[in-house]
Amino acid sequence: MASPAAASGLAVPFWRSAGMTYITYSNICARLVRNCLKEPHRSEALAREKVHFTVSKWGEGKPNKPTLRSDGAEA
Repeated sequence: MASPAAASGLAVPFWRSAGMTYITYSNICARLVRNCLKEPHRSEALAREKVHFTVSKWGEGKPNKPTLRSDGAEA
């Protein structure tokens, strides 16, 4: 049987009521699943979790030299 809140359409996902975005929630879930894996699968999955990207500041209508960043490096 559905709860009254769900029936009235006022149900809010718990991740939203906790103040998280869906991306943050899904990243937490993915990290928990990766940590539950047995070796060697765990270390392979944790290696895939790392993110590398470049940041280019723009000046005078042209990109300046790009900077390589990893996992949440501060600008």
